[in-house]
Amino acid sequence: MTLPLVDAHGHLQAERFDADRDAVIDRAVAAGLTRLLIPGWDAASSLAGAAIAARIGWARVAIGIHPSAADLHPNERSALLARVAEAQISAVGETGIDTKRDGVPLAVQRANLDAHLAVALEHGKPLILHCRSAAGSDAAQRELIAALRAARFGDTAATRAFDGRVPFILHSASGSAAYVDEALALGGGVSISGLAFRPEESATGEWVSAVPVDRLLTETDAPWLVMPGAPDPRRNEPANVRLTLEWLAERRRDDPAELAAQLVRNFDRMFPPPTAV
Repeated sequence: MTLPLVDAHGHLQAERFDADRDAVIDRAVAAGLTRLLIPGWDAASSLAGAAIAARIGWARVAIGIHPSAADLHPNERSALLARVAEAQISAVGETGIDTKRDGVPLAVQRANLDAHLAVALEHGKPLILHCRSAAGSDAAQRELIAALRAARFGDTAATRAFDGRVPFILHSASGSAAYVDEALALGGGVSISGLAFRPEESATGEWVSAVPVDRLLTETDAPWLVMPGAPDPRRNEPANVRLTLEWLAERRRDDPAELAAQLVRNFDRMFPPPTAV
């Protein structure tokens, strides 16, 4: 039986898909993919993702500046984020905090994140949040939670802004149970990717069963984060999200068919189609 699949984070605009993008989409549809969010990581990729989503017709799009690109000129970021008001934009991101990679100063990342938080609140469109710390540290997680609290996520104003919907999603979620609990307490959702299969991310398998089922999503982060069992170990693609669904159902002891149907409902609630925005 082919289950309906959700990839809440697939970068189909990435250069690694340029040679066979249509074939990748066809394989995803054949595998059962019915929901796809294409997030950007800078201005060019955001616009490219929007163009692909428009061509596919059934995919949705997020636009934003990744923390590794946060040192872009502020005018470029402002021009991109001004487009969040457009009906075809379903979410804001991906953005966030990353202290695992050297490069962009934390203060610059925080200013970039704060700009995204403000526009998400203004337009009631959920954030796609990237968060990575260096091994043995939780600096990025602490900074992200602090930014959300400072922007008053979790209070009644945010609830009204998002009409009771999930205001942000921890993309490719990783970290401690305490961090995830803090994010959930602020109203957030959790998206599980191939990262969860890695031995160093074993904590995910311990806390994922405690996440409310209506706050969960699956994703690939294609073309990155290939999971064990994928046909091509060098490149991830949306069709592989079936493996993450199976992993999630096993860890939570959920019926795969029931969980798959719930994830579709979650996606539609978190990312309303453009005609409903």
